[in-house]
Amino acid sequence: MPRSKANKNSKKQKGIDFKKIRRKVGRKLPPPKNTTDTEIKSKAIVLPEQSLAAEKAGLAVNKKGLTLKELLQQTSHHNPKVRRDALIGIKDLFTRYPAEQKLHKYAAVEKLRERIGDDDKVVRKSLYDLFKVVILPCCKEDNQELIVSLLVPYIFNAMTHLVVDVRMMAFDFLDLILEFYPPSFSPSYAEKIFQNYEDILVRNQYYLQDKGKLKDALAGLVRCLSLLPWNKEETDLHNKDATGQRVLHAFEVDVSMSSNGFSYIIKNLKDLVPVLINSFLEFIPLVHAMESLEGKSFGCMISILHSIYLIVRSIAYGTDKDSESPSSQGGPDAAVWDVNISSTFLKKLFPRFPLNPVDHLSEKDCDRLFDLNMIVAKIFFELNEWTSLPPNLLETFLEFFENALLGKFCRATQSGKAVWEECLVQLLSFIPKFLSRGASSWTSRLLQAFTQTFRESKPGSLMKLACVSAIEDMLTPIESMLSIETSNPENLELQDALLAWIRELPLLLIQLGDKHPTCSQVVLRLQLRIGQCSLLNSSLVCMYDNTQYSLLDFYCTCQGGQICYGPFLRLPRESQELSLCSLYYFSYLDLPILKSIACCCLSADLDPYVLFRIIEVLHSAYRDGHIKIADYLSVFITLVLRFKVSPEIGSAGFKSDPLCQTLKSMTTVLCSYMAQMGDNSLVLQIVEKVVIDQIPQMPSLDNSCSLLRMLVTVDSKPTRLSEQSIIILGQHLSEYLMDAVQCIPEDGDEQGTPSIQLSTQHYYLLPCFFLFDRCHKLMNLVLKRMGSAITESSLSPISDKCTQHTRNCLDRVNAVTSVLFLMHKDAKLQPIMSLFKEDIDNVIHKVFSLKTSGRISTTIEERHEIQCAFERLKILTG
Repeated sequence: MPRSKANKNSKKQKGIDFKKIRRKVGRKLPPPKNTTDTEIKSKAIVLPEQSLAAEKAGLAVNKKGLTLKELLQQTSHHNPKVRRDALIGIKDLFTRYPAEQKLHKYAAVEKLRERIGDDDKVVRKSLYDLFKVVILPCCKEDNQELIVSLLVPYIFNAMTHLVVDVRMMAFDFLDLILEFYPPSFSPSYAEKIFQNYEDILVRNQYYLQDKGKLKDALAGLVRCLSLLPWNKEETDLHNKDATGQRVLHAFEVDVSMSSNGFSYIIKNLKDLVPVLINSFLEFIPLVHAMESLEGKSFGCMISILHSIYLIVRSIAYGTDKDSESPSSQGGPDAAVWDVNISSTFLKKLFPRFPLNPVDHLSEKDCDRLFDLNMIVAKIFFELNEWTSLPPNLLETFLEFFENALLGKFCRATQSGKAVWEECLVQLLSFIPKFLSRGASSWTSRLLQAFTQTFRESKPGSLMKLACVSAIEDMLTPIESMLSIETSNPENLELQDALLAWIRELPLLLIQLGDKHPTCSQVVLRLQLRIGQCSLLNSSLVCMYDNTQYSLLDFYCTCQGGQICYGPFLRLPRESQELSLCSLYYFSYLDLPILKSIACCCLSADLDPYVLFRIIEVLHSAYRDGHIKIADYLSVFITLVLRFKVSPEIGSAGFKSDPLCQTLKSMTTVLCSYMAQMGDNSLVLQIVEKVVIDQIPQMPSLDNSCSLLRMLVTVDSKPTRLSEQSIIILGQHLSEYLMDAVQCIPEDGDEQGTPSIQLSTQHYYLLPCFFLFDRCHKLMNLVLKRMGSAITESSLSPISDKCTQHTRNCLDRVNAVTSVLFLMHKDAKLQPIMSLFKEDIDNVIHKVFSLKTSGRISTTIEERHEIQCAFERLKILTG
């Protein structure tokens, strides 16, 4: 067989199994045949614009673009930094959008309250700031009960937290709520609040290491205790924004024994006393060990003592009469005090008194110790009101009180004086209480020291106010002591002290002026109280009466013809009323004080209401025999003679000027009082010469009318006027009548109707008509004087001002004509005028002679005017 054929077939089979594919450079290799195709092909989907910014369009967001809902959700985040940033964001959002806060405030509070017990300190502080600065001020005018009900349960829950910082912060939240919503301190919360305070004070070993937290908690306890109804007056005493009210009511102790359901917490308050005292004692070694009295320690000590004092007041005034037997002094039973409180004070607190400064303490620290001693003294004297304390202890506290009054603890620095004054004010209320217990060997010493303090304190200061209020409270016990034994040496010392105080009051009123109206009101109230007491105590009468001479500068003085008005005119009406009421209680009002008061009445700045009130008070004083009749009538004449109305004579009455209306009303009142005096003939004898002497001085029309009205009031028919008075009136009443009709023309104008003018004319002419009816001779003299007036006016020397001379003459003619015409229209005077036909004819003849004589140069209109007057006069004679 040939070999070549076999070899050829074997080569061919080998090439088929491993076929080699040649690829060109740069071409992409195809995918393997076993590769799965993962390519996805789809069409594009076009959606509307969607974004977070678009979704929040129109919503309130903070600076980071978060809404309130998102921020509230983040307050529950597990990360404390996120929670803190959320609270800061809420504060920013509420500040930017107040409306958002008002709309969602309750929902926000409901969510935020969960963070009161937050484990992170920064979160709690941020929440506190958020409530204090933003949320609570906004909710102050809304539903406070709802806010309180939302927060208080979480606050109470935080007070029992295992973490001490959380517990202490809970008291800060409670204090914040009470700051904004004091009524939220209700009986339902009070018991639990005091239990929690007691708990933290019992475990105070830890808190002594962080006095700042304890100081804040104790400040909250003071606030709670001050909100008890029995401590409201004490709260007012420390209110810096109401100085007047603070002192006006500083010494009131009439408090309900069981007020608003708080009486059942008295037991909780009693349990707090030993705990507070123990806490206070733990600070004393620290004070002596330090080089200076550290501020936080002092804050804790002052709050502890203040809390003890408020608790003592609460127990004294809040003990239920049904559950406790009242003592002889009206307070709780002494046994209750001895068992529960007194022993604790006597064994622990009072033996430490006074806290004496050590050598290394600065003046500031000494002032702080003095502040602490003053509060301990307040506690002692308050407790001494309800139970008898050891005499030796009483001596110690009274000696401290005396030294405090004498300023022995007062530093030379301004801050030291302020501390001394503020502390001493709080003790002054115990001096009246001490006196009410009866005189003792310390009475004279305390009163002397008090008098020195009263004299040396600045007018208008808080100390002066407190002294005045203390004097008012001392009046009753001093009055009762003086009425028992006037010859007792101790009573003489009481009398001397009271005399010194009374002498200071007028000077104090002048020093205060109108710059301290609240203080002036307190002083005037005391003055009135002394006057009321003087009616029942003869020893006070002379003291009180002598003060009227020192009061001249308070009302008004006249030096060298210059009137100097005192502060009376510028004080509020309430103070003016107190001052006027005190005038009534002087056993006599001398002429100088009456003149001073009358000058005040003449001031244009005096309210008409006060003017008539002065007249009313003076009339009451006269009616009760405190003013002589001559002095009383002299005041009347002074008022109507010197009361100023409009500068234009008589025009004020026609224009209804307020001053003129006041004078008319005042004259009516005075005439009414004069008619009530009894014997008109005697009154006429007193006023006749004074009034008649003033008529020739030509007072203004309104003042002259008032004088004539007074004269007519006490005169009778036939007249009791003397011959000389009739002659003087006859010479001057004609001028008065002509002035009246000239100032009030008969024809109406734009300011009045004829009926009003007629009424006004009648007012001014009526007193003269009464006098003419009662004295025909006076009417005769007046008619003759009118005829002479026409002649005199026409015979006046003609000067270059011929036109003015003619006008004056015509005015006289018209005035005489109007007077006679009005007299003729009066029903009573018409018959009398017929008796004096000759005098009226004489007037007519003189008018006719003036028309025909050519003595005065007249125009056609003026001659026609004279002719009209002549025709009117002819009608009177028929």
